Amino acid sequence: MDNAVVLANPRPLASLGFGARLAALPVKSRVSLGVGVAALIAVLAAITLWSSQGDYKVLYANLSDKDGGAIIAQLSQMNIPYRYTEGGGAILVPASQVHDLRLKLASAGLPKGSVVGYELMDGARFGQTQFQERLTFQRGLEGELTRSIMSMPAVQNARVHLALPNQNGFFREQQKPSASVMLTLYSGRTLDRSQVAGIVHLVSSSVSEMSPKAVSVLDQTGTLLSGAGDAPSGAGLDAQQLQYVNQIESGYNKRILDILEPVVGRDNLRAQVTADVDFSQTESTSEEFKPNQGANVTATVRSMQNSEQSGSNATAATGIPGATSNQPPVPATAPLTGAAQPLQTAQGGQGGGASNSRKEAVTNYEVDKTVKVTRNATGSVKRLNAAVVVNHRSVTDAKGKTTSVPLTSEELAKLDTLVRESIGFKQERGDSVKVINAPFKVEPVVVDNTPLWKQPQTIDLLRAAAVPGALALIGLVIVFGLIRPALKAVQADAAANPRGSKLDAVVGDDVVLPPVNMPKIEGPRASIHLESARAFAKENPAAVADIVRNWVSGEAE
Repeated sequence: MDNAVVLANPRPLASLGFGARLAALPVKSRVSLGVGVAALIAVLAAITLWSSQGDYKVLYANLSDKDGGAIIAQLSQMNIPYRYTEGGGAILVPASQVHDLRLKLASAGLPKGSVVGYELMDGARFGQTQFQERLTFQRGLEGELTRSIMSMPAVQNARVHLALPNQNGFFREQQKPSASVMLTLYSGRTLDRSQVAGIVHLVSSSVSEMSPKAVSVLDQTGTLLSGAGDAPSGAGLDAQQLQYVNQIESGYNKRILDILEPVVGRDNLRAQVTADVDFSQTESTSEEFKPNQGANVTATVRSMQNSEQSGSNATAATGIPGATSNQPPVPATAPLTGAAQPLQTAQGGQGGGASNSRKEAVTNYEVDKTVKVTRNATGSVKRLNAAVVVNHRSVTDAKGKTTSVPLTSEELAKLDTLVRESIGFKQERGDSVKVINAPFKVEPVVVDNTPLWKQPQTIDLLRAAAVPGALALIGLVIVFGLIRPALKAVQADAAANPRGSKLDAVVGDDVVLPPVNMPKIEGPRASIHLESARAFAKENPAAVADIVRNWVSGEAE
């Protein structure tokens, strides 16, 4: 055998790919690397799923049990993850799918709501009686009215009850329909008169021959809203009147603050105004007549009527019948002096005729008449009461020490005058204004000495970051405990076997090995050659493996 040994296709380990290097690693290193990579992928997937499912928003809230069950069944059918809030008041879904799910559920008719309308007519059964049909129509009409009323911002819930009598042509007087509306308002919200009137006319216009007076509207406290305008004065103010009073008081209060804050400071003043407003309606009618007498008064004659009547009657014969009485009368004579004597007739009696006359004059004048109708305005201010408290004045001495000094009586009098002028003070109306000076109590600033790690916001932050932090920590342990040692082993093998070294050869490359002095194997010296072959195999294991392979395949040269 020649001293120079030629190997077929030797390949350096450094020139192989990453996969070949991994294959050359021990089984333990390869298993560790595979487990580490799989665990890292699992951790990354868990972090991704947690982050994508962490942002949930409300899909629907305050649903009835029937609607909630229908929506949950639809979400399960669509393979959409969902959650419940504490108490089951709302259904949560991923934030990115809220709007799409609302549109999809709306196309499916969800949520239907606890109030049903005319959709009851869609499921009409065959063979139902006239009473059932009329009752179904009434329920649908009540549901539609309820939906319309609940669309108002201040109304949280509503119920409508309709009393629709059965019309019969044989009745002489038909009974009129009526309605009752029960409202549940949101906390802190009220309905004014126009809104209540709108509800009344909405219901009355939706039912044939229903009068607005036949509609009653109540709130959740049982207060009658539809008849608030007809309530007696002792029933209290309605919502619109209370709002008007609050506006008046707020306006006067703002006037006081605007005029006194530049003088005493913004935080050194407190004011409160109470207004007594009269909402009673008063109407008075008076008639006045102008006198027609007087020299300077010229009256207008409306009509005048004058009548005059005169007449005379002959005197009947008197005296004793006989010759003397039949004589013609003697001419009458009158004395020159003295009282007049009655006329003597020839027969010795009184003679002459009787005459009478009558005059009447009626004059009608035009009478001056003045009719006055006075209606007092509603919402007039009857009295104002204003209370103002001013803080003590702060004074700083030369040493920088600040003390509180009460205001003088002259300063309080000036402030009182400003308040009176700002609100339009009227003594005859009974207004009162009180301005006092008192020190304001300063609340001490409470310093929170709670450690940062015990504060609620820090605890909430730690709870929210616990899951991703733990997953990230597990990922780091996997990287530095399993993956990094395997990668270092690959790099160490590549660095330990550079190109051209004795071990940097594999089967398949043509490499000319340096000449080796191989002693001839002889019978007596067989043990010496065997030891030399063993030593050569230890020094060049790759070359010996290539030689053995060639011997087995029969390609040895």
